[in-house]
Amino acid sequence: MRSLSEPAREDIQLAAVFHALSDPARLHIVRDLANGQERNCSKLNTQLAKSTLSHHFKVLREAGITHTRVDGTWRLISLRLDDLDARFPGLFDAVFRSLTDPAPATPTTGG
Repeated sequence: MRSLSEPAREDIQLAAVFHALSDPARLHIVRDLANGQERNCSKLNTQLAKSTLSHHFKVLREAGITHTRVDGTWRLISLRLDDLDARFPGLFDAVFRSLTDPAPATPTTGG
């Protein structure tokens, strides 16, 4: 079984995690994987082109956010929550809360 490159737990860098999470499409992928189960990349709820989706999966994997297991022609993706919680306690709890909270109201300016 082939494996794809991803950083070891101790090599996950906060700047790379923040960069990976800075894109709305990647945040959507993380939200879809939040239940902790491994998912086939073709079964995620997204309207992105296959090449664009592959790029986003690569960014997430290389940042240490996801793990991709190759099984034949299948790519099974899961979040590395144990590793991320060990490196950055509470970070993904905050990320998940922000993904489920309603959008904040737009402040109005007084004049």
